[in-house]
Formats: sequence, C-alpha cells, structure tokens
Amino acid sequence: MTSADFLIKQLKKAVFLPYAKLRAKLGGEGTGFSRSSYGVLMKTNWRDRTFIYCRFAVYGHGLSDYLKGLSRPFVFLDIGANQGLYSLIAGQNPHCTRAIALEPVPDTFVRLSQNIKANKLQDKVQAVQAALSNQAGTAKIVFDAAHSGLASLRNDGADGLDITTINMPAFDDLLGDPEMLVIKVDVEGHEAAVMAELVKSRFLSRIESVFYEVDAKWSDANGLRAILESGGFTHFETVGRGKHYDVLATRQPSATHKEV
Repeated sequence: MTSADFLIKQLKKAVFLPYAKLRAKLGGEGTGFSRSSYGVLMKTNWRDRTFIYCRFAVYGHGLSDYLKGLSRPFVFLDIGANQGLYSLIAGQNPHCTRAIALEPVPDTFVRLSQNIKANKLQDKVQAVQAALSNQAGTAKIVFDAAHSGLASLRNDGADGLDITTINMPAFDDLLGDPEMLVIKVDVEGHEAAVMAELVKSRFLSRIESVFYEVDAKWSDANGLRAILESGGFTHFETVGRGKHYDVLATRQPSATHKEV
C-alpha cells in the first residue's frame, strides 16, 4: 500500500462512515442487497461498519486483486469469513473450483449465507458455521454488532456468545482432494492458534498461499511468520502499513505483489 492508497483509505472512512450513519438513522439497517465496490452483492446493513467497509472498498484491493488474478484451479479457504466478501470474490473467478467459508457468529453466518445465494454461488461456496481453533468443541466469542468484523476468540475474560470450534483434522475432512489451496485468515487475535492448525493439515504441501492480518495490539508478527516458515513458506509480503496490515505468505515470490 502506497502513501496515496493509505490516504484514500482514510478519506473513504471520513466520507462514508458519516454517510452510512445518516442512512442508518433514516432507514435502519436498510433492505435488500447492495453491490459492493468489489463487484459482489451483499446484504445491506448500514449499522455495521464491516458492511460499510465492504460496500465502499475501504479494505483496499490487495487480496481482492490477488484472488481475481489466480489462473490455476484452486480451492479457497476463508477462515473468519464474516459476510463472505472474499469467498464471493474468489467464487467469481472461474478457476476457483470451490470455496469454504468459516463463520461462527450466528447472525453473521445468516448474512453470509444470504450473500452466497444472492450471488448465485451456492454450488461453489460452502458456508460452515464454526471457527477453526486448536480444539474441537465450543468456545466463547466476543461480538460487536456495530462492527461484526471485530468478533474475536481472544481470551480476555469478556462475556461472549457460545460458538462451535473445529480443529484441522475435521477441517481437512471438508476439503476433499484439493489440487491447490489459497487461504485467508482474519480472526482478530486468534491467528497463532489457526496457523498452528494449518501446518498440521495433511494437505499442507498443497497450500499455495496464506493471506493473514497482523495487528500490533495483539499479534506476534515474528511468531506467526515462524509458524508458517515451519510449514515451508519462505516469502512474506506486506500489504498495508502502520500497526495494522496484512501479509501474503507464499512458498515462492508472488508475481502479483511487491514488498512494501
């Protein structure tokens, strides 16, 4: 992300958050579906900052462009799918044979399922109401309806919703026999547990790339990198800047990204 990209992101927030607040005041959540600036339909919810960011492409185009540019058959794993933005983008790529979207929060899962149907991707995108973690069972997740993307399994003592968790053996069983795997991880502080599970996958050698979030408030960037290096990943490209950014981990240099 260049300085200009960063400035555009901040300007979008400054313009569209007040606009969305006004829309919510006038008409509540909104009705029907809106076409996101990323090109996919999403259930309208002007009260949710995550929807607003999807609607106006505040997240930038690092991962979306990467997914659109993949030209070999791949399966997309969306860990922490929220309303499914990136599963929908991947699903529109004709080279995507399948996408599996994990979203544990019940209300968000409903919107994810609605978005899959609205984009006519039911035959390609599978929604799973669960979170990937180091143990299969149940856990507490902290959830904010005003910003659904901040849902977190971080153990900070806060009260939360009961959700279902699965570990890597169960997740592997969902995958079938994938030729190439592309993975997105957005789990708000639970990244280390997820990465540790990913490197246990019996399909580890087929994982082409892992796109994940780093936030200085709760992430150990070096620790996450070390886990992925133990799984054979050798190239780590930064997408974004500051204390909150994304990383694309690959086994070889990416042709679509440059080190920032």
